[in-house]
Amino acid sequence: MKKELIKRGQLAGCAGVCLFFMLAGCAAPPQQSQRGYHQSRPAPAARRIKLPDVLPRVMVIIDEQSLGTIATSEVESMALRKLLELNIPLVDQDMVRANIARGQQMLQMAGDNRGAAALGARFGADLVLVGEAVAKPSARRIADTNLRSYQAVVTLRAVRTDNAAALAAASEDSTQVGIEDVSGSAKVLRTAAEMALDKVIPDMLARWTPSAEQGAVVTAGRQLDLTIGGVDQIWMVRAIRETLRARTDLSNVTQRGYSAGMVEFSVEAAVPAEELAEELVLSPPEGLRMQVLDIGGGRIQMRAVAQ
Repeated sequence: MKKELIKRGQLAGCAGVCLFFMLAGCAAPPQQSQRGYHQSRPAPAARRIKLPDVLPRVMVIIDEQSLGTIATSEVESMALRKLLELNIPLVDQDMVRANIARGQQMLQMAGDNRGAAALGARFGADLVLVGEAVAKPSARRIADTNLRSYQAVVTLRAVRTDNAAALAAASEDSTQVGIEDVSGSAKVLRTAAEMALDKVIPDMLARWTPSAEQGAVVTAGRQLDLTIGGVDQIWMVRAIRETLRARTDLSNVTQRGYSAGMVEFSVEAAVPAEELAEELVLSPPEGLRMQVLDIGGGRIQMRAVAQ
């Protein structure tokens, strides 16, 4: 009888141990499953961007074509949004588009780094984000469906305007499936643009260093570059030039160029750039109204409107 009780106690103990391990196994997932979960977690979607102390003024000029021939602005819109989210100062895109619409040779100028730098300097930019984007559908639809694949290639590069040096470059392609041509091509352009911009924007800001003139505060007697857009008639050019030369706080007024409705001057100012811009708005050339678009880095960007 005693042996039988001992045997039953041993069996009960074994059963209790087994039950404990079974419950422990249910409460905690296997170690291998945890490792598999961590390996499948996605990487961070965007890189953390460190902004420089002196932000560059950026101009965006991208030649985009949807369906091979139709002009679009999907990549440009995304680039502007990302730059604005970082509080990066931008060249007035309306002025850029208006001048490019008048002369497609400006896009051809941006085909190499020197052309891109010259084009950016004309608009008062420190950096030019220039590139090409093309989206095309496949020739045939997917068998027994209305679906079609769309492919896009986005190529971007960032160029300094003072020395034409390339600071960053990226080229990305994407393929998407869609039903309708317009939405399908727009979707694939945005996908490729997202990848390219997430590479080129952090790289160009990390490598950007302002020149000594850009990093300094404009003081009396410093050289200023004045760019005025909307000047589509020659009498407007003359009125602006005579007004600048008649000012006692300006000297060495030189007209550097006039092209596609934009006139450029270099002046030596005895007042800060902000005060000069205010004076031009309050006392504009005869027959004109002046608008300030941007001030900074020894440059003033304005727009003239005929009254």
